[in-house]
Amino acid sequence: MGIVRIQVEDILTLKKTHPCGSREWRVTRLGVDIGLKCQGCNRFVMVPRRELERKIREIRRGEERLKPQDSRIEV
Repeated sequence: MGIVRIQVEDILTLKKTHPCGSREWRVTRLGVDIGLKCQGCNRFVMVPRRELERKIREIRRGEERLKPQDSRIEV
């Protein structure tokens, strides 16, 4: 078991869609709670890290596309 490595400016694709229809979120803040900005409607939300890690389908970092299990750090 480990934590998913997330960086500021990563684009996360989540399992469920936001009410605006978008599934992509930009990471704006890191910590125990992660700050996310919806790429469809620019809504800002803070989500607990543990909750967010279960909802991630894909991490886009520049041109690189990662699955959450490929970006894990063992603790």
